Amino acid sequence: MLSQSILSGVRVLRVEARRNIGITAPVFNKVADPIQKLFLDKVRECKQNSFGGKMVDPSPEIEKELKNELERVAKQYDSDGKTDATKFPEFKFPDVKIDPITNLIITLLTIH
Repeated sequence: MLSQSILSGVRVLRVEARRNIGITAPVFNKVADPIQKLFLDKVRECKQNSFGGKMVDPSPEIEKELKNELERVAKQYDSDGKTDATKFPEFKFPDVKIDPITNLIITLLTIH
């Protein structure tokens, strides 16, 4: 009985310690390693420069390669290259006029 209460106490302490570390993590956001600081500065700079989901400082070769890949994918999937492939297609189903007698027959057939 005593061992069960000790085990439950240890579990509670583990959960509380994990929560406290999660809460105090922003306090330890200060970087002491200069290499890590350079990396974080570069990541923040890229985040500022990448506006609208575009690449950061692309070279002409990279832009040409991207264009070629997009053309290849458009050709592979029979796209005209002008439609947005990331947008989900819209389906339109026309309303079908159903004759009441036909509807009654279909209903009767499905019951049996």
